[in-house]
Amino acid sequence: MKKRFWKLLSLLLIAASALPAPSWAAGYTQTKYPIVLVHGLFGFDNIGPVDYFYGIASGLRDGGAKVYVTQVSAANSTEVRGEQLLSQVKQILAATGAAKVNLIGHSHGGPTSRYVASVRPDLVASVSSVGGVNKGSKVADVLIGAVPNASYALVNAVSGFISFLSGSPTLPQNSRAAAVSLSTAGTAAFNAAHPEGVPTSACGEGAYQARGVYYFSWSGAKPYTNLLDVSDPVLALTAIAFDGAKNDGLVGSCASHLGKVIRDDYALNHLDEVNQLVGITNLFETNPVTIFRQQANRLQGLGL
Repeated sequence: MKKRFWKLLSLLLIAASALPAPSWAAGYTQTKYPIVLVHGLFGFDNIGPVDYFYGIASGLRDGGAKVYVTQVSAANSTEVRGEQLLSQVKQILAATGAAKVNLIGHSHGGPTSRYVASVRPDLVASVSSVGGVNKGSKVADVLIGAVPNASYALVNAVSGFISFLSGSPTLPQNSRAAAVSLSTAGTAAFNAAHPEGVPTSACGEGAYQARGVYYFSWSGAKPYTNLLDVSDPVLALTAIAFDGAKNDGLVGSCASHLGKVIRDDYALNHLDEVNQLVGITNLFETNPVTIFRQQANRLQGLGL
């Protein structure tokens, strides 16, 4: 009887050890290389108590990850933002002694991260694109045709004010350049120069690894998710630009694809993807913080 008990216990322990670690386990998000978060258009690191990646950095750190939140121009071209990010990546590497970083970029932060990985692949272990504008946004296409050039001065002022509030008042702002970079034509030109991880088909996956860098992406596909979120009606309105195609309110699901597509149909909108506004997201979908933690664990499993 005792032998059967110990045999059964041994089998249970072996089976348990083969299961993936739960998301709350110690060391669950502890990656080899630091995780660097990169904000999107009109983004910031933090303004007072409000983080752009709301609760995400702390959620990753709780599991052992070293996390850095960067600040680039709230509105500018992908190349300008990319050079700003590259400078910060070099500073992070110098401060930590790490050889590489894992970049996770939201929205315009996706192609911004891709730029760094393309020009300095030796410094980047992986790029994860979250709701990334990897093949343009129809919303940007509409705005370029509808917004008078004079209006960009006002948008630049707003972008500058965002950077000022987040402690980076000297960052240059160029909303017209940002709109062009995020347009279908603008991203096509960018992708021609920086093709790593970009799908060659309309809605497929891209190369999982290019020049030593791993590529991943995920995105939402539900513009309106919570009655209490004041930003949801705006995203429901901008979603009209996609003519019924699956989107998160600002980026089409297929246009967000990069490298290995983890999912492109979370019941989240563009702001939900980074746990905004202040954590008011879809109560019936995986919490965005959990999704980021799962990605960190995925990188850990690859030795990154």
